[in-house]
Amino acid sequence: MKKLIAAIAATAALSSALAQADTLSVAATAVPHAEILEFVKPALAKQGVELKVKVFTDYVQPNVQVAEGRLDANFFQHQPYLDEFNAARGTQLVSIAGVHVEPFGAYSSKIKSLAELPQGASVVIPNDATNGGRALLLLQKAGVIKLKDGAGITATVRDIAENPKGIEVRELEAATLPRVLAQVDLALINTNYALEAKLNPTKDALAIEGSDSPYVNILVARPDNKDNAALQKLAKALNSAEVKAFIAEKYKGAVVPAF
Repeated sequence: MKKLIAAIAATAALSSALAQADTLSVAATAVPHAEILEFVKPALAKQGVELKVKVFTDYVQPNVQVAEGRLDANFFQHQPYLDEFNAARGTQLVSIAGVHVEPFGAYSSKIKSLAELPQGASVVIPNDATNGGRALLLLQKAGVIKLKDGAGITATVRDIAENPKGIEVRELEAATLPRVLAQVDLALINTNYALEAKLNPTKDALAIEGSDSPYVNILVARPDNKDNAALQKLAKALNSAEVKAFIAEKYKGAVVPAF
């Protein structure tokens, strides 16, 4: 009887502990964000945090659902994108931790170098303000175009001052760019979508940002929950030596730790 009572007590204690475990719901794009979050799940579980990862294929809903309180946090974007989103939507989402950089690249299934880019080439870039500007800056750095003086990360096609090859730039949703790669001469693709499409940024990109890119991908939450203990544990886990090693081994330079 004593053993039975002890067993019941132990079961009750375990159930109580599980009930008290913190649960975090975090939005992420599949690669590499969700993969990195899945990697830290076991470490967080040992700290009493159950991490639930919800994968999205777009760059809007992860912010919308965090802002509306349907999710606790997200991990998919860089600070310039967050700043633009907050300004456009009237949200007040905040960064908790910087995790990695995904060097942005230009890809083609038709040419082997940008020198082969034909006159009047069809070029596609992301249609959101910051990633579109980022794409244009990379084209300028590669010598394909020249932007107006002062055009920065929010540059648009209207800021193209010189276009010697007469390239035709179209703006499409970032997630669709790998799918139209075969239909265009050049596509400027975010690394997370490039990796999903089995493109290797360090080998396949005809032009790519350097490791000094300012576009650090961040863990984002609301002002009211940014200091939540479970979120702080997640932030610490994402900035751990174990995650740095995981990123280096799995992505081999296509994703670069930012800490």
